[in-house]
Amino acid sequence: MARRSWNINLDEMMKAGVHFGHGIKKWNPRMAPYISANRKGIHIINLTITARFLSEACDLLFDAASIGKQFLIVGTKKKAADSVAWAAIRARCHYVNKKWLGGMLTNWATTKMRLQQFRDLRMKYKSGKLARLPKRDAAVLKRQLSHLQTYLGGIKYMKRLPDIVIILDQDEESTALRECITLGIPTISLIDTNCDPDLADLSIPANDDAIASIRLILTKLVVAICEGRSSYIRDL
Repeated sequence: MARRSWNINLDEMMKAGVHFGHGIKKWNPRMAPYISANRKGIHIINLTITARFLSEACDLLFDAASIGKQFLIVGTKKKAADSVAWAAIRARCHYVNKKWLGGMLTNWATTKMRLQQFRDLRMKYKSGKLARLPKRDAAVLKRQLSHLQTYLGGIKYMKRLPDIVIILDQDEESTALRECITLGIPTISLIDTNCDPDLADLSIPANDDAIASIRLILTKLVVAICEGRSSYIRDL
């Protein structure tokens, strides 16, 4: 399949602060090839390398989306939660933007049961059945529904394991990454200067703390998925 241009602009990335890494005392030496400078005690990420890997990630996602693959976006930092939900909804992906529940993927049988329970409760709530229960019973089920919505709301329609998982903070989402590695699920991960670039299948060196940086990277990935899905629909 022909490679595409994803309009990845170095000036745009600089304005979003994609190049700012962590302080020099908080770094992983394996990130040395991706660092271009040390400015006032802060490591500076080489944006030319970032652009190359971001383009590769977009190509991969486009190709996968064009044959109907499913994606899961994981980003549980509070300041990134809204961007994760926005990106996933726009690209029709599953997402986790609150706490990652251990075993969410590796204990998939249990997760499937909880998702079915969640869907059943939602149906009862929408149909008004909960309102007809005794107040105490209804209150218990509503609290349960609220809890499930918080932690499983982004994957409520996920019927099987995802084909590719996008991780927005490798350090923060280490449990999710380990589960993907265990199951052999391909991963695309943002990696800041404190990360190990060899863990994910495709790593994108970038500032994983600044919301502008996260949103810019997400936007590029979402465009690739959306275009790939459009190609898939046209070919049906």
